[in-house]
Amino acid sequence: MPAIDVPTPAFMDDESLRAFSDSAARFFDQHAPEKRVAKWREDKQVEREFWREAGQAGLLGVSVPEEYGGGGADFRYDVALFEQISRKDVDGFAASLHNGIILPYVVAHGTEEQKKRWLPRLCSGDLVAAIAMSEPGAGSDLQNIKTTAKKDGNGYRINGQKTFISSGQLADFVIVVAKTDPTLGAKGVSLLVVETEGAEGFRRGRKLDKVGQDAADTSELFFDDVFVPADNLLGMEEGQGFKQLMKELPRERLIIALQAALNAELAVEETIAYVKDRKAFGQRLIEFQNTQFKLAEYKTEATLARVFVNHCLEELMAGRLDTAKASMAKYWCTDTENRIIDGCLQLHGGYGYMNEYPIGRMFRDSRVSRIYGGSNEIMKVLIARTL
Repeated sequence: MPAIDVPTPAFMDDESLRAFSDSAARFFDQHAPEKRVAKWREDKQVEREFWREAGQAGLLGVSVPEEYGGGGADFRYDVALFEQISRKDVDGFAASLHNGIILPYVVAHGTEEQKKRWLPRLCSGDLVAAIAMSEPGAGSDLQNIKTTAKKDGNGYRINGQKTFISSGQLADFVIVVAKTDPTLGAKGVSLLVVETEGAEGFRRGRKLDKVGQDAADTSELFFDDVFVPADNLLGMEEGQGFKQLMKELPRERLIIALQAALNAELAVEETIAYVKDRKAFGQRLIEFQNTQFKLAEYKTEATLARVFVNHCLEELMAGRLDTAKASMAKYWCTDTENRIIDGCLQLHGGYGYMNEYPIGRMFRDSRVSRIYGGSNEIMKVLIARTL
Protein backbone atom coordinates (compact mmCIF):
# COMPACT_ATOMS: atom_id res chain seq x y z
CA MET A 1 0.00 0.00 0.00
CA PRO A 2 1.48 3.39 -0.95
CA ALA A 3 2.56 5.51 2.00
CA ILE A 4 1.29 8.70 0.42
CA ASP A 5 -1.83 9.51 -1.54
CA VAL A 6 -0.87 12.07 -4.17
CA PRO A 7 -3.13 12.00 -7.25
CA THR A 8 -1.44 11.35 -10.55
CA PRO A 9 -0.88 14.80 -12.06
CA ALA A 10 -2.74 15.50 -15.29
CA PHE A 11 0.44 15.63 -17.36
CA MET A 12 1.31 12.06 -16.22
CA ASP A 13 -2.21 10.65 -16.57
CA ASP A 14 -1.74 8.80 -19.83
CA GLU A 15 -2.70 5.24 -20.77
CA SER A 16 0.40 4.63 -22.89
CA LEU A 17 2.56 5.91 -20.03
CA ARG A 18 0.94 3.45 -17.63
CA ALA A 19 1.46 0.64 -20.14
CA PHE A 20 5.15 1.52 -20.44
CA SER A 21 5.53 1.63 -16.65
CA ASP A 22 3.90 -1.79 -16.33
CA SER A 23 6.19 -3.16 -19.05
CA ALA A 24 9.27 -1.83 -17.24
CA ALA A 25 8.07 -3.38 -13.98
CA ARG A 26 7.67 -6.78 -15.67
CA PHE A 27 11.14 -6.48 -17.22
CA PHE A 28 12.72 -5.89 -13.81
CA ASP A 29 10.76 -8.75 -12.24
CA GLN A 30 12.13 -11.08 -14.91
CA HIS A 31 15.65 -9.73 -15.45
CA ALA A 32 16.60 -8.24 -12.08
CA PRO A 33 15.52 -10.76 -9.43
CA GLU A 34 16.81 -10.33 -5.90
CA LYS A 35 19.61 -12.88 -6.36
CA ARG A 36 21.00 -11.14 -9.44
CA VAL A 37 20.91 -7.70 -7.81
CA ALA A 38 22.65 -9.14 -4.73
CA LYS A 39 25.46 -10.31 -7.03
CA TRP A 40 25.78 -6.77 -8.39
CA ARG A 41 26.20 -5.48 -4.84
CA GLU A 42 28.84 -8.11 -4.21
CA ASP A 43 30.70 -7.23 -7.44
CA LYS A 44 30.13 -3.49 -6.92
CA GLN A 45 28.78 -3.07 -10.44
CA VAL A 46 26.02 -4.20 -12.77
CA GLU A 47 27.20 -6.66 -15.38
CA ARG A 48 27.43 -5.51 -18.98
CA GLU A 49 24.88 -8.00 -20.30
CA PHE A 50 22.08 -6.39 -18.28
CA TRP A 51 22.60 -3.12 -20.15
CA ARG A 52 22.14 -4.94 -23.46
CA GLU A 53 19.02 -6.65 -22.11
CA ALA A 54 17.62 -3.26 -21.10
CA GLY A 55 18.46 -1.88 -24.54
CA GLN A 56 16.68 -4.76 -26.28
CA ALA A 57 13.64 -4.11 -24.06
CA GLY A 58 13.53 -0.46 -25.16
CA LEU A 59 14.49 0.96 -21.76
CA LEU A 60 17.57 2.89 -22.92
CA GLY A 61 17.18 6.15 -24.81
CA VAL A 62 13.46 6.20 -24.09
CA SER A 63 13.16 9.90 -24.96
CA VAL A 64 15.72 9.88 -27.79
CA PRO A 65 14.09 10.48 -31.22
CA GLU A 66 13.32 7.33 -33.18
CA GLU A 67 15.56 8.33 -36.09
CA TYR A 68 18.55 7.91 -33.74
CA GLY A 69 17.47 4.54 -32.39
CA GLY A 70 15.51 5.77 -29.37
CA GLY A 71 11.98 5.31 -28.17
CA GLY A 72 10.73 8.63 -29.49
CA ALA A 73 8.88 9.33 -26.24
CA ASP A 74 9.25 12.30 -23.90
CA PHE A 75 10.85 12.73 -20.48
CA ARG A 76 7.71 11.53 -18.67
CA TYR A 77 8.54 8.00 -19.79
CA ASP A 78 12.01 8.27 -18.29
CA VAL A 79 10.36 9.42 -15.05
CA ALA A 80 8.13 6.32 -15.09
CA LEU A 81 11.22 4.15 -15.67
CA PHE A 82 13.16 5.76 -12.81
CA GLU A 83 10.23 5.19 -10.47
CA GLN A 84 10.10 1.50 -11.34
CA ILE A 85 13.86 1.17 -10.78
CA SER A 86 13.36 2.55 -7.26
CA ARG A 87 10.25 0.51 -6.50
CA LYS A 88 11.76 -2.72 -7.81
CA ASP A 89 15.04 -2.01 -5.94
CA VAL A 90 17.18 -2.46 -9.07
CA ASP A 91 20.25 -1.30 -7.22
CA GLY A 92 23.13 0.04 -9.31
CA PHE A 93 21.40 0.26 -12.70
CA ALA A 94 22.33 3.82 -13.66
CA ALA A 95 19.57 4.45 -16.20
CA SER A 96 18.84 7.82 -14.59
CA LEU A 97 22.40 8.85 -15.46
CA HIS A 98 22.46 7.25 -18.91
CA ASN A 99 18.94 8.22 -20.06
CA GLY A 100 18.19 11.31 -18.01
CA ILE A 101 21.52 13.10 -17.85
CA ILE A 102 24.04 12.05 -20.50
CA LEU A 103 22.01 11.21 -23.60
CA PRO A 104 20.25 14.62 -23.48
CA TYR A 105 23.68 16.27 -23.88
CA VAL A 106 24.11 14.48 -27.20
CA VAL A 107 20.52 15.12 -28.32
CA ALA A 108 20.59 18.81 -27.41
CA HIS A 109 24.15 19.76 -28.27
CA GLY A 110 25.52 17.14 -30.68
CA THR A 111 25.79 17.73 -34.39
CA GLU A 112 23.68 15.62 -36.74
CA GLU A 113 26.71 13.46 -37.50
CA GLN A 114 27.45 12.97 -33.80
CA LYS A 115 23.85 11.98 -33.04
CA LYS A 116 23.84 9.40 -35.82
CA ARG A 117 27.23 8.06 -34.74
CA TRP A 118 26.61 7.68 -31.01
CA LEU A 119 22.92 7.59 -30.11
CA PRO A 120 21.94 4.23 -31.73
CA ARG A 121 24.69 2.41 -29.80
CA LEU A 122 23.80 4.25 -26.58
CA CYS A 123 20.15 3.23 -27.01
CA SER A 124 21.00 -0.43 -27.70
CA GLY A 125 23.26 -0.78 -24.69
CA ASP A 126 26.32 -1.38 -26.85
CA LEU A 127 27.71 1.80 -25.31
CA VAL A 128 27.35 2.68 -21.62
CA ALA A 129 27.73 6.37 -20.84
CA ALA A 130 29.49 8.36 -18.15
CA ILE A 131 30.23 12.05 -17.67
CA ALA A 132 33.57 13.04 -16.17
CA MET A 133 33.21 16.34 -14.31
CA SER A 134 34.62 16.04 -10.77
CA GLU A 135 38.35 16.09 -10.10
CA PRO A 136 40.36 15.50 -6.92
CA GLY A 137 40.59 19.28 -6.48
CA ALA A 138 37.36 20.42 -8.14
CA GLY A 139 33.86 19.17 -7.40
CA SER A 140 31.07 21.71 -7.66
CA ASP A 141 33.61 24.37 -8.76
CA LEU A 142 33.66 23.36 -12.40
CA GLN A 143 35.31 26.57 -13.56
CA ASN A 144 38.51 25.49 -11.81
CA ILE A 145 38.97 22.07 -13.37
CA LYS A 146 42.57 21.23 -14.33
CA THR A 147 41.94 18.69 -17.12
CA THR A 148 43.05 20.11 -20.46
CA ALA A 149 42.31 19.29 -24.10
CA LYS A 150 44.99 20.83 -26.28
CA LYS A 151 44.86 21.02 -30.07
CA ASP A 152 47.03 18.46 -31.82
CA GLY A 153 46.69 18.28 -35.58
CA ASN A 154 43.17 17.16 -36.44
CA GLY A 155 42.21 16.51 -32.83
CA TYR A 156 42.91 17.09 -29.14
CA ARG A 157 45.19 15.61 -26.47
CA ILE A 158 43.40 15.22 -23.15
CA ASN A 159 45.38 15.24 -19.92
CA GLY A 160 43.95 15.09 -16.43
CA GLN A 161 42.37 13.05 -13.68
CA LYS A 162 38.69 12.62 -12.81
CA THR A 163 37.15 11.07 -9.72
CA PHE A 164 33.76 9.99 -8.32
CA ILE A 165 32.72 8.99 -11.86
CA SER A 166 29.52 6.95 -11.92
CA SER A 167 29.76 3.93 -14.27
CA GLY A 168 33.49 4.64 -14.51
CA GLN A 169 34.53 0.98 -14.71
CA LEU A 170 31.88 0.00 -17.22
CA ALA A 171 31.47 3.08 -19.41
CA ASP A 172 32.98 3.15 -22.88
CA PHE A 173 31.43 6.50 -23.85
CA VAL A 174 32.72 9.26 -21.57
CA ILE A 175 31.89 12.94 -21.90
CA VAL A 176 34.95 14.70 -20.49
CA VAL A 177 34.76 18.24 -19.14
CA ALA A 178 38.07 19.85 -20.07
CA LYS A 179 39.74 23.21 -20.67
CA THR A 180 40.42 23.83 -24.35
CA ASP A 181 41.70 27.30 -23.37
CA PRO A 182 42.84 27.47 -19.73
CA THR A 183 43.25 31.28 -19.95
CA LEU A 184 39.51 31.93 -20.42
CA GLY A 185 38.04 30.44 -17.23
CA ALA A 186 34.48 29.20 -17.80
CA LYS A 187 34.59 30.38 -21.42
CA GLY A 188 37.46 27.98 -22.06
CA VAL A 189 35.56 24.84 -21.00
CA SER A 190 34.54 22.29 -23.64
CA LEU A 191 32.95 18.85 -23.64
CA LEU A 192 34.79 16.11 -25.53
CA VAL A 193 33.73 12.50 -26.01
CA VAL A 194 36.22 9.72 -25.35
CA GLU A 195 35.28 6.31 -26.72
CA THR A 196 37.45 4.26 -24.42
CA GLU A 197 37.94 1.11 -26.50
CA GLY A 198 41.47 1.23 -27.83
CA ALA A 199 42.06 4.76 -26.51
CA GLU A 200 45.78 4.95 -25.74
CA GLY A 201 46.54 6.76 -22.50
CA PHE A 202 43.10 6.20 -21.03
CA ARG A 203 43.16 4.32 -17.75
CA ARG A 204 40.57 3.34 -15.18
CA GLY A 205 41.69 3.73 -11.60
CA ARG A 206 40.22 2.30 -8.43
CA LYS A 207 36.65 1.14 -8.14
CA LEU A 208 35.96 3.39 -5.18
CA ASP A 209 34.89 1.85 -1.86
CA LYS A 210 31.84 3.87 -0.88
CA VAL A 211 29.74 4.14 2.27
CA GLY A 212 26.65 3.03 0.34
CA GLN A 213 25.21 2.33 -3.12
CA ASP A 214 27.16 -0.92 -3.23
CA ALA A 215 26.09 -1.99 -6.74
CA ALA A 216 26.84 1.43 -8.26
CA ASP A 217 30.20 1.45 -10.02
CA THR A 218 32.05 4.66 -9.06
CA SER A 219 35.65 5.14 -10.14
CA GLU A 220 38.68 7.25 -10.88
CA LEU A 221 39.60 7.92 -14.51
CA PHE A 222 42.99 8.99 -15.87
CA PHE A 223 43.73 10.69 -19.19
CA ASP A 224 47.40 10.67 -20.16
CA ASP A 225 47.78 12.34 -23.55
CA VAL A 226 44.57 10.68 -24.80
CA PHE A 227 43.94 11.64 -28.42
CA VAL A 228 40.40 12.29 -29.64
CA PRO A 229 39.55 13.47 -33.16
CA ALA A 230 38.24 16.99 -33.61
CA ASP A 231 34.78 15.68 -34.45
CA ASN A 232 34.48 14.32 -30.88
CA LEU A 233 34.12 17.89 -29.61
CA LEU A 234 30.46 18.00 -28.60
CA GLY A 235 28.73 20.54 -30.83
CA MET A 236 31.95 21.19 -32.77
CA GLU A 237 32.51 24.60 -31.15
CA GLU A 238 35.13 25.22 -28.47
CA GLY A 239 34.27 27.05 -25.27
CA GLN A 240 30.60 26.00 -25.12
CA GLY A 241 31.03 23.38 -22.42
CA PHE A 242 30.10 25.50 -19.41
CA LYS A 243 26.95 26.77 -21.12
CA GLN A 244 26.03 23.21 -22.08
CA LEU A 245 26.52 22.05 -18.50
CA MET A 246 24.47 24.88 -17.02
CA LYS A 247 21.64 24.21 -19.46
CA GLU A 248 21.40 20.51 -18.58
CA LEU A 249 22.10 20.60 -14.82
CA PRO A 250 18.54 21.59 -13.74
CA ARG A 251 17.20 18.32 -15.15
CA GLU A 252 19.95 16.36 -13.38
CA ARG A 253 19.08 18.00 -10.08
CA LEU A 254 15.39 17.36 -10.56
CA ILE A 255 16.11 13.67 -11.22
CA ILE A 256 17.98 13.54 -7.90
CA ALA A 257 15.01 15.24 -6.20
CA LEU A 258 12.63 12.72 -7.77
CA GLN A 259 14.70 9.79 -6.53
CA ALA A 260 14.87 11.36 -3.07
CA ALA A 261 11.10 11.78 -2.90
CA LEU A 262 10.59 8.17 -4.02
CA ASN A 263 13.09 6.87 -1.46
CA ALA A 264 11.41 8.83 1.33
CA GLU A 265 8.06 7.33 0.39
CA LEU A 266 9.48 3.80 0.22
CA ALA A 267 11.13 4.23 3.62
CA VAL A 268 7.80 5.23 5.15
CA GLU A 269 6.07 2.25 3.52
CA GLU A 270 8.75 -0.12 4.80
CA THR A 271 8.54 1.29 8.30
CA ILE A 272 4.75 1.23 8.52
CA ALA A 273 4.85 -2.47 7.64
CA TYR A 274 7.55 -3.09 10.25
CA VAL A 275 5.88 -1.28 13.18
CA LYS A 276 2.57 -3.04 12.48
CA ASP A 277 4.32 -6.38 12.88
CA ARG A 278 6.92 -5.71 15.61
CA LYS A 279 5.90 -5.84 19.27
CA ALA A 280 7.44 -4.26 22.37
CA PHE A 281 6.13 -4.17 25.94
CA GLY A 282 3.19 -6.32 24.96
CA GLN A 283 1.87 -4.19 22.10
CA ARG A 284 2.63 -3.45 18.47
CA LEU A 285 4.95 -0.50 17.83
CA ILE A 286 2.28 1.20 15.74
CA GLU A 287 0.12 1.48 18.88
CA PHE A 288 2.62 3.78 20.61
CA GLN A 289 1.76 7.45 20.22
CA ASN A 290 5.40 8.35 19.53
CA THR A 291 5.44 5.94 16.58
CA GLN A 292 2.19 7.36 15.23
CA PHE A 293 3.37 10.97 15.57
CA LYS A 294 6.73 10.31 13.94
CA LEU A 295 5.20 8.48 11.00
CA ALA A 296 2.57 11.21 10.68
CA GLU A 297 5.44 13.71 10.30
CA TYR A 298 7.27 11.55 7.78
CA LYS A 299 4.15 10.87 5.72
CA THR A 300 3.43 14.61 5.59
CA GLU A 301 6.98 15.50 4.54
CA ALA A 302 7.09 12.71 1.92
CA THR A 303 3.79 13.97 0.52
CA LEU A 304 5.09 17.54 0.30
CA ALA A 305 8.24 16.31 -1.46
CA ARG A 306 6.27 14.40 -4.07
CA VAL A 307 3.87 17.29 -4.72
CA PHE A 308 6.78 19.70 -5.19
CA VAL A 309 8.63 17.28 -7.47
CA ASN A 310 5.49 16.79 -9.58
CA HIS A 311 5.19 20.56 -9.91
CA CYS A 312 8.83 20.83 -11.01
CA LEU A 313 8.41 17.98 -13.50
CA GLU A 314 5.48 19.82 -15.05
CA GLU A 315 7.62 22.97 -15.23
CA LEU A 316 10.40 20.98 -16.92
CA MET A 317 8.03 19.50 -19.49
CA ALA A 318 6.77 23.01 -20.28
CA GLY A 319 10.32 24.35 -20.62
CA ARG A 320 9.96 26.62 -17.58
CA LEU A 321 12.13 24.91 -14.95
CA ASP A 322 14.89 27.31 -13.95
CA THR A 323 18.12 26.77 -12.03
CA ALA A 324 16.79 28.18 -8.76
CA LYS A 325 13.69 26.00 -8.60
CA ALA A 326 15.63 22.87 -9.58
CA SER A 327 18.12 23.72 -6.82
CA MET A 328 15.28 24.12 -4.32
CA ALA A 329 13.92 20.70 -5.25
CA LYS A 330 17.31 19.03 -5.07
CA TYR A 331 18.36 20.45 -1.70
CA TRP A 332 15.00 20.23 0.08
CA CYS A 333 14.01 16.77 -1.15
CA THR A 334 17.39 15.21 -0.38
CA ASP A 335 17.53 16.80 3.07
CA THR A 336 14.00 15.53 3.67
CA GLU A 337 14.87 12.07 2.34
CA ASN A 338 17.79 11.78 4.76
CA ARG A 339 15.78 13.05 7.72
CA ILE A 340 12.91 10.64 7.05
CA ILE A 341 15.11 7.60 6.49
CA ASP A 342 17.12 8.35 9.63
CA GLY A 343 13.89 8.57 11.64
CA CYS A 344 12.53 5.39 10.09
CA LEU A 345 15.72 3.54 10.99
CA GLN A 346 15.27 4.73 14.58
CA LEU A 347 11.78 3.22 14.65
CA HIS A 348 13.29 -0.11 13.61
CA GLY A 349 15.51 -0.08 16.70
CA GLY A 350 18.56 -2.34 16.57
CA TYR A 351 17.24 -4.19 13.54
CA GLY A 352 17.42 -0.96 11.55
CA TYR A 353 21.20 -1.03 11.88
CA MET A 354 21.41 -4.48 10.30
CA ASN A 355 22.15 -4.67 6.59
CA GLU A 356 19.64 -7.50 6.21
CA TYR A 357 16.84 -4.96 6.70
CA PRO A 358 16.15 -2.65 3.73
CA ILE A 359 16.06 0.49 5.89
CA GLY A 360 19.75 0.07 6.81
CA ARG A 361 20.77 0.04 3.15
CA MET A 362 18.46 2.99 2.43
CA PHE A 363 20.24 4.88 5.21
CA ARG A 364 23.66 4.27 3.65
CA ASP A 365 22.55 4.79 0.08
CA SER A 366 20.72 8.06 0.67
CA ARG A 367 23.54 10.02 2.28
CA VAL A 368 25.32 10.90 -0.96
CA SER A 369 22.22 12.53 -2.45
CA ARG A 370 23.02 15.69 -0.49
CA ILE A 371 26.46 15.79 -2.16
CA TYR A 372 26.32 14.69 -5.79
CA GLY A 373 24.76 16.78 -8.53
CA GLY A 374 26.13 19.81 -6.67
CA SER A 375 26.24 19.84 -2.87
CA ASN A 376 23.21 21.21 -1.05
CA GLU A 377 25.30 24.16 0.11
CA ILE A 378 25.91 25.05 -3.55
CA MET A 379 22.16 24.73 -4.18
CA LYS A 380 21.54 27.36 -1.50
CA VAL A 381 24.10 29.67 -3.14
CA LEU A 382 22.22 29.37 -6.43
CA ILE A 383 18.88 30.03 -4.75
CA ALA A 384 20.30 32.98 -2.84
CA ARG A 385 21.25 34.69 -6.11
CA THR A 386 17.56 35.17 -6.82
CA LEU A 387 16.82 36.99 -3.55
